[in-house]
Amino acid sequence: MERYVDVNINCCYHSISLDCCRLTIANALALVVSLGASLLTIAGRSVLSPGMIGLVLSYTLEVSNAASYTFRMFALLETSLVAVERLKEYIGLPEEAPWRNADTQPDADWPARGDIAYLNYSTAYREDIELVLKGINIRACDGQKIGLVGRTGAGKSTLALALFRIIEPKTGTINLDHVDITKIGLHDLRSKMTIIPQDPVLFSGTLRWNLDPCEEYTDDALWQALELAHLRDFVATQDAGLDYEVLEGGENLSAGQRQLVCLARALLRKSKVLVLDEATSSVDLATDHLIKDTIQREFRSTTVITIAHRLHTIMDCDRIVVLSAGEVVEEGSPDELIQKEGSLFLSMAKDAGLA
Repeated sequence: MERYVDVNINCCYHSISLDCCRLTIANALALVVSLGASLLTIAGRSVLSPGMIGLVLSYTLEVSNAASYTFRMFALLETSLVAVERLKEYIGLPEEAPWRNADTQPDADWPARGDIAYLNYSTAYREDIELVLKGINIRACDGQKIGLVGRTGAGKSTLALALFRIIEPKTGTINLDHVDITKIGLHDLRSKMTIIPQDPVLFSGTLRWNLDPCEEYTDDALWQALELAHLRDFVATQDAGLDYEVLEGGENLSAGQRQLVCLARALLRKSKVLVLDEATSSVDLATDHLIKDTIQREFRSTTVITIAHRLHTIMDCDRIVVLSAGEVVEEGSPDELIQKEGSLFLSMAKDAGLA
């Protein structure tokens, strides 16, 4: 963060410096013009009347203002052209897939099991850069708990982006309950899954609206979800209850409370696929344990993919997938991988003090 602030201050410093240079050049130009006009009027005083000389010198003094205004307009034009350039860039961005696909509508109860299969899946963020995921083959069956681990930049979060089709595949497919997710509309796909991200997203509005923006659930269901998410006591102490006003970004809630609100959303939706993208990396250990215990108890029949920041959060998963440089390098149960001599997972477990 500090690096970006330094870059911004550096740009502002150079911008102000250039403004000073432009002002100095404008004043110097006005001085040259005024000096030249004065010398010419002196040389031509025999043919110019005093009134004409006064008029020439008077208008010459306005050159400074005109030059400064001209430089300011050129700077404004340059800035405005950047906006046009960005607009052109945005127009050229590839569009997302259709929100709905009338030709391929999944069943109303899809996905019934939550089986996920990455089949030789590869992708990149842009056409002109190398692949970030390479030949991924992962299967998660009904109700399995899968942990994804790896060093920074290994491709863990990219797997979650791929599942929600934030990025599209270059090769291979992802099947959800034997349906190729690229064949259906984005709404049909994303509405059937739930993600609890590392940075919880809360909007300015009531707690009720943040939990249920489409008004699909009763108050009893909302209170039940809050109770399971260990937030009922906090909300009950607020005079407004479910109509408690949440500030933009949840500024009037702690980091742990914001994450628990996201957990309550997931409990309401009861999707067959739940993705935890380092959901507990920014909360304290007490909140971490609350979230972990609730997920184990309330999502027994849900396929859960956990992208781990703290290794202890995935030690009770059915299977762990270890990623490195966008490839699956190890896969197995926690006990198998931690007993495998020389494994990357064993090395990470030792660093975390788990082995």
